[in-house]
Amino acid sequence: MSTLVNPPDYRHDTVLPLPLEVPADAIAVDAACSGNPGPMEYRGIYLKTGQEIFHFGPVHGTNNIGEFLAIVHAMALLKQKGLSMPVYSDSRTAIIWANKRKAKTTLAPTPENQPLLNLVARAEAWLRQNGLPFPLIKWETEQWGEVPADFGRK
Repeated sequence: MSTLVNPPDYRHDTVLPLPLEVPADAIAVDAACSGNPGPMEYRGIYLKTGQEIFHFGPVHGTNNIGEFLAIVHAMALLKQKGLSMPVYSDSRTAIIWANKRKAKTTLAPTPENQPLLNLVARAEAWLRQNGLPFPLIKWETEQWGEVPADFGRK
């Protein structure tokens, strides 16, 4: 893996150290969870500016649920604002769930996590109605390093 410099001298369309194959006009999403389940949060970063454009949590949940919700949040936000750009996620599981429009979580319902599970149901319904209106692309961590939305807690 090559070391990327911030800001990169080979790109003039972003402040982030993005590989050449990743467009700056895109959103990267990621989730973090302390324990599984545990306190979970997710966010989206606009790759051109590095700005956090949304953040949710922490709430009691799982990392896979956070990754899934981050993808749907990004898609819904783009559609709401009339924008079109790719969404990058480093989670194979969440990408599969989004493509199938169903989160196959094993998180057992409790009074504590019921609001989160309600949000998952809303996200699934949104996907059934809207599909994936924008490209959903796997962030290749082994080649490119951590996704820019990473929380840096590993």
